[in-house]
Amino acid sequence: MEGLKKVYIDSFKAYGHRNISATHPSTLEITKDPYLTPTGNCIIAVKSEKACADLSEDVRRAIMNDRSIIKIKLSCDGEKDEILARGSSKLTLKSPMALIVRKSKFICDKTLAIRANKSAKDLSRKLVRKLKEGKELKVEIIVCLGEAKCLS
Repeated sequence: MEGLKKVYIDSFKAYGHRNISATHPSTLEITKDPYLTPTGNCIIAVKSEKACADLSEDVRRAIMNDRSIIKIKLSCDGEKDEILARGSSKLTLKSPMALIVRKSKFICDKTLAIRANKSAKDLSRKLVRKLKEGKELKVEIIVCLGEAKCLS
């Protein structure tokens, strides 16, 4: 297995919105939709450049592995947060419109990662305030296959 890459990275931008509340207790979502109603309490960003189906093929393949550990880095106007989650061979990553990170093991076409350590309500409130101002969100997805690098 010499030379086999074990860390895969993809990144993209999305944007905050005045209706972001980020209060959902078990999920967080980033969507390509340009708007958000006040009831969308799991949505943390809109106008995303990417959804599950748009991620690089290497990253998608790595996420769809039962051994994958996923670190999602969020940064917005100087505020940062990170989420750790797991991939699964059961993920489809087919959604062309959104990606969802879940604390649970529930899987649908929008699910990017499961068994996450954070949901929307667990994110830094300073980060959420910047998102409510409509600021740009930088999202970096780092997928490790059995590597401790995702944890550091």
